[in-house]
Parts: sequence; C-alpha cells; structure tokens
Amino acid sequence: MQWKRPHLFDLQDLSAEEIELILETAKSFKEVSTRDVKKVPALRGKTVVMLFFEASTRTRISFELAAKRLS
Repeated sequence: MQWKRPHLFDLQDLSAEEIELILETAKSFKEVSTRDVKKVPALRGKTVVMLFFEASTRTRISFELAAKRLS
C-alpha cells in the first residue's frame, strides 16, 4: 500500500491498512536512528513547512529534528 493522504490530522479516519503502513514506516525510521549518519533522502527536493498555534519549544524542536533527519 502507498500513502495517499496529503496530511494527517486525526487517527479516527484511518483504515487498519493505513495504520499498519504507519507502523511499518516507523520501524524503518527506528533503524535509521541507529546509523552513524542519521539521514534519509525521503524529502530531497521538497520543502517542509511547520505551523504551530501554541508556543512549545519541545514540540518545535522535535519536528525540526525529524525534518532534518529526512534531509
């Protein structure tokens, strides 16, 4: 299965197949975190934009780190 949604705001609308895809993808990213070079070219050529409505340094930093790891 391939991910077809443009964004994910809520888990309630997901099918079991989509949840399985998310979990399988998470497994592959767990493997990346054990590498010496923790980057994946999944977002190469893309622009990542993050919008936060509440000030949360911890959330902002975790999302920035995730985007950087995706190169």
